[in-house]
Amino acid sequence: MSLRWTDVQEIAIELAESQPDIDPLSINFVDLRNWVLALPDFDDDPDRCGEKILEGIQAVWIEEIE
Repeated sequence: MSLRWTDVQEIAIELAESQPDIDPLSINFVDLRNWVLALPDFDDDPDRCGEKILEGIQAVWIEEIE
């Protein structure tokens, strides 16, 4: 399965699993974007990402760890 920017829920789950020591409340969007791009299943155009998408991923990631 390949992930795209619109797969916010799945991306957040993978980040929670791959970055267990990271507090999603304290990350910046540059790091978040880089971690998403580094996910093994991620396959989308890096330039299609905007702040709203990153905010959505961060919000779902926060929900995942609570």
